[in-house]
Amino acid sequence: MSAAAERFRIEALASRHDPSGFSSGVEPLDRYLWTQAGQDARRRVASCFVLVSEGDDIIAGYYTLSATSVSLTDLPSNLAKRLPRYPMIPATLMGRLAIDTRHRGRRLGELLLFDAFSRTLRSEIASFAFVVDAKDEHAWTFYGHYRFLPLIGRRLYLPVGEIAKLFL
Repeated sequence: MSAAAERFRIEALASRHDPSGFSSGVEPLDRYLWTQAGQDARRRVASCFVLVSEGDDIIAGYYTLSATSVSLTDLPSNLAKRLPRYPMIPATLMGRLAIDTRHRGRRLGELLLFDAFSRTLRSEIASFAFVVDAKDEHAWTFYGHYRFLPLIGRRLYLPVGEIAKLFL
């Protein structure tokens, strides 16, 4: 069944979701969902959103969002000069994004990314940039497809103003 034919919903991680069967093939991402995501959500450190098939609560994918900041000096100078001279600029961090191996190749990563974009745009809290950490070359390529720009190391960003244009 294709992702288009199968109905999914994205919702906040809750106690009814059983993460134990989730396997993305990336051990740190799996371990985070199994052991830490619920605690982070309860402590309000990171919000975790899960992708589940309609009719069950089996997790097909997930991502996390939290507040972060970007140093003004880390941004390209042509962009930084158009911003206020604050040392840190507010941003949204998508710290993790993972799809269960049983659901790969169905563009569900894109579905989760655009849901995260939408939540960021709907937030009443200011955020200049959407930031991600590309854990490996596969992630770097994935985010590059959506025009993310390098920041520092394996960190990438996309100005929220550019994200807003995707929803026009």
